Amino acid sequence: MKIIMLGAPGAGKGTQAKMIADKYSIPHISTGDIFRANIKNGTELGKEAKKYMDNGQLVPDELTVKILLDRVANDDCKNGYVLDGFPRTIPQAEVLDSELNKLGDKIDYAINVDVPDENIVNRMSGRRACVNCGATYHIVHIPPKKEGICDKCGNELILRDDDKPETVLKRLSVYHEQTQPLIDFYNAKNVLKTVDGTVDSAEVFGQITAILG
Repeated sequence: MKIIMLGAPGAGKGTQAKMIADKYSIPHISTGDIFRANIKNGTELGKEAKKYMDNGQLVPDELTVKILLDRVANDDCKNGYVLDGFPRTIPQAEVLDSELNKLGDKIDYAINVDVPDENIVNRMSGRRACVNCGATYHIVHIPPKKEGICDKCGNELILRDDDKPETVLKRLSVYHEQTQPLIDFYNAKNVLKTVDGTVDSAEVFGQITAILG
């Protein structure tokens, strides 16, 4: 079962991808996690990716494609995987399709978590991240016990640059221009399934499991 998660940044597709991975015992592969690990470790790839992410831009294909294809070649992906954050553009989707075809493989489902832009700006501007351990909170939905302080390690919580409203709006603009065409791409392949992402995450997951069986 090979699944792609689609949806705007902040739509909650990462949360759903983790829940799918747990339920169906397949790996959750997030390009965002790979980039963040590189950024935290100060690698050259991380430094380059950070420049784009801080400006609300998408990381270029050449920094993304090879990492992902190497990852899905691992043994733990033999029963499937959930891709979160890739592909982001039609060229990436075409490369992925082509590489999978060479292996006699294909994507089974592209799940679109649909959330209006206004909801996303409100969601993301409420996020807070720990500068030390990376734990994440939300000032409304998952507030820390003490305002501005991480429950886990006691360090300061910050609003990350890529969660600031002006950056979120820029990211949404890029998404609508570059990523939304993927909805048409996967719809044409008859693998697209759309769920309502504005409801509680458990309800969203219920919609997804009804699709996956």
